[in-house]
Amino acid sequence: MVKATFGLDENVASAACYVLTWVTGIIFLLVEKDNKAVRFHAMQSILTFLPLTIISFVLGMIPFIGIISLLIWLVMVILWLVLIIKTFQGEKFMVPVAGEMAEKQIN
Repeated sequence: MVKATFGLDENVASAACYVLTWVTGIIFLLVEKDNKAVRFHAMQSILTFLPLTIISFVLGMIPFIGIISLLIWLVMVILWLVLIIKTFQGEKFMVPVAGEMAEKQIN
């Protein structure tokens, strides 16, 4: 197995990029300098979960529309689980739009 950040296997480090959503994405993006797979997942984590967190927070403050915030959180939890599982299994799962943007940023 290829080693990455903190001496972790590549698939473990890549999955860890999603553990605390965009927070761990930022940490791994700052720490990992060489492994493109880990950097991709870190960037995808940031580009996926940071905007969703902000949108959900803002919508949650608006009466009646705030229920949409709950739906966004539900989507985020499902996406979070899918990304961690697929990445841990060694699969490169690309989130539409965010995955393409992450790929461009890393290359």
